Amino acid sequence: MSGLGVVIIGLPASGKTTFLAALWHLVTAREIEPALRLADLCAGDATHLHAIARRWREARVQDRTTVDQHRMVAMNLLDRSGAKVHVTFPDVAGEAYRRMWEDRECDPEIRDVLSVSGVLLFVHSDTIEAPRWIEDEIAVAQAIGVGLPEGTPLEWQPGHAPTQVQLVDLLQMLRQDPLNVGPRKLAIMLSAWDKGQGEGLAPEPFLVAKLPLLAQYLQSAADGWSFRVYGLSAQGGDYDQVDLGGAEVPDAERLRQLDAASQRIRLVRGTEASHDLTEPIEWLMS
Repeated sequence: MSGLGVVIIGLPASGKTTFLAALWHLVTAREIEPALRLADLCAGDATHLHAIARRWREARVQDRTTVDQHRMVAMNLLDRSGAKVHVTFPDVAGEAYRRMWEDRECDPEIRDVLSVSGVLLFVHSDTIEAPRWIEDEIAVAQAIGVGLPEGTPLEWQPGHAPTQVQLVDLLQMLRQDPLNVGPRKLAIMLSAWDKGQGEGLAPEPFLVAKLPLLAQYLQSAADGWSFRVYGLSAQGGDYDQVDLGGAEVPDAERLRQLDAASQRIRLVRGTEASHDLTEPIEWLMS
């Protein structure tokens, strides 16, 4: 069923679960005054939300969402005028979206939740897979003394495609039947912005520099997307990976010492920054 709402999409390990954990903390802890505040939880497991929010507060890496874990979260948020905004977040594995690219298949459950007017597209700013040039591959192989086989073509696999190719194709799918619901708004969330900002660029110029195909696709308005670009550091730094037997890291301890955990959130658009994760949602629903 199509309608007004917001859906989170993104390839694996792009920051979707961390965002949901930070958002749940933000609207329940009330440490700051966000643009949208929580009215009620309509669907989903509050125990799960509390668990991922607690892990976020403790600066621990989130458990990986697996393909068979489809958790639907829906909540009513209130805007500044007191009007309700209905927001639906399918907390699903990024592999579900990668499969749309690689296998050209979409699970019926995913298809239903994608039929909404607002899209939060998560892109991990520190793990973008750029296009690879044959000349560069040869130079690297020669530098490390590894010979490349001659005369045997390497079979291409969809997973070999650069990040921006996969993302553009995913957005094009959303503008085709049976997923097309007409003009939509898109908020591109460049996650791990504490690392991405090291390039010295604001979020939109970063998109142009690092994902030029995606930027040109959106700027050309070929499929009618209205879009904004945000840099988002929902973690605030590196987390402990205790499940992997790793030692605690200084960043994690610093984050745990903050009086208000919401202060670790940093959302950047242009030259403006805030701690309010609900700002992109407010824009998507306006």
